[in-house]
Amino acid sequence: MLLVQLFLSFVKIGLLSFGGGYAALPLIQEEIVNNHHWLTSTEYTDVLTISQMTPGPIAINAASFVGTKLAGVPGSIIATLGCVAPSVIIVSFLAWFYFRYRKQGLIQGILGGLRPAVVALIASSGYSIILLALWGQNGWVLQTGLDLLALLILVVAFMLLRAKLIKPISAIVLSGLAGVAAHLLQG
Repeated sequence: MLLVQLFLSFVKIGLLSFGGGYAALPLIQEEIVNNHHWLTSTEYTDVLTISQMTPGPIAINAASFVGTKLAGVPGSIIATLGCVAPSVIIVSFLAWFYFRYRKQGLIQGILGGLRPAVVALIASSGYSIILLALWGQNGWVLQTGLDLLALLILVVAFMLLRAKLIKPISAIVLSGLAGVAAHLLQG
């Protein structure tokens, strides 16, 4: 039963993930954290971090990690297939359709209308992750203390990336090392 639920949940995520991995993050969170309670918010953030650090699309990596956590290797395979199947079917059909009708204004209008929605999905996901990283499980609440170390790492990494002094992979590695060093220093 768990494998069926896992497959259907990731089919739903794969089916509704317009705009790529970052746009899928709110859907993944809703399905695995809020609906099924398979992961806590903290575990979800850890899965996202690992999914972004490993090669491949975020949604597929997340499906693999969640599937493995819940049902081992069979769960990983089922969740990954569930995530990929809708895309394979839809993209195959859309490729045929696009190459046949690409010159039509209606198609260009549809694509133009989807772009702002994708940006909104990415911004919403980023907002949720920032709240969780800086204020913890409860989100932004006055009684919950701001994690100043997380804020410092965020600001420094952002500034170094914007100034093009480091590459994204270096920002990930250095941020992880800073977190480990701070944890070790705190005992």
